[in-house]
Amino acid sequence: MSDITNWLAALGLEEYSALFDENKIDVEILPDITEDDLKDLGIPLGHRKHLMRGIRESGDGPAVEAAPDAGLAAPVHLAERALRGKAALEGERKQVTILFADLKSSTEFIEMMDAEDADRLLRLAVDGMMTAVHRFEGTVNKVLGDGVMAIFGAPLAHEDHAMRACFAALAIHADMRAIAEKARHQFGVEVQVRIGVNSGDVIVRAIHNDLTMDYDAIGPTVHLAARMEQMAVPGTTRLTEDTHRLAEGFIETTALGPIPIKGVSAPIDVFELTGAIEVRSRFQANLRRGLSLFVGRDSEMTSLMEALGRSKLGA
Repeated sequence: MSDITNWLAALGLEEYSALFDENKIDVEILPDITEDDLKDLGIPLGHRKHLMRGIRESGDGPAVEAAPDAGLAAPVHLAERALRGKAALEGERKQVTILFADLKSSTEFIEMMDAEDADRLLRLAVDGMMTAVHRFEGTVNKVLGDGVMAIFGAPLAHEDHAMRACFAALAIHADMRAIAEKARHQFGVEVQVRIGVNSGDVIVRAIHNDLTMDYDAIGPTVHLAARMEQMAVPGTTRLTEDTHRLAEGFIETTALGPIPIKGVSAPIDVFELTGAIEVRSRFQANLRRGLSLFVGRDSEMTSLMEALGRSKLGA
């Protein structure tokens, strides 16, 4: 059997082997296949979702399809700010935070539902994810069939990009609870989202007018974010140590310890995001964590206390 036939067989979709062969689709071009391509081939919605998930999980990183409307759905004021600075960003090395979110087991409930109802539910869920991302001034860079990939820190620069991504993840879970309630009562299906977040460097190659970006990942930046999402228990968010360090003091987490990650040489520390801390500044966050003691500043402290004493005497 050919490689593409083996791949389809592993997904339980060997029936499409002849169709793929007829259209000259092999494993090398799988990452370039979009859901619209599969739709043009006449493949039903449920099987399209199975195939897209298989494509995303078969490579070293996620294979995702660009959504033409994703950038256009960004609020106008965010789009204008991003596009004004795009010339300065293109070609720049940027530290960003990547967020992946998707619906758990969407292919299963899609097969149980009417195609139009399933499409309506997926659009409602993805729109909710995008709204939460935009609320914290992130950019939806790609739309998967049942989720999103978002970037915080580019093209809109924010020093607190990791914190914003974490807050967006919490907002997605909160918004999804209302959607899940509606899905449960109207369609009899359980809808849960899982989210993965990682921070690291990318090189921004181009920013398009719809705000989607072409970029080169440096190291495992995007790969780790995707792995965090795939490992997350439905209804939760998992963070890498890099994101946790940048957002520490502003978020509540549970340490899960070092976990082996496919494609990474050594286990990495992983955290589960559980909530946000009500603080207004980095200094307040440091106060909650505890400030370090002054060391080797005896003369400075003596001068400070003498000045305080003189001020009390009105000197």
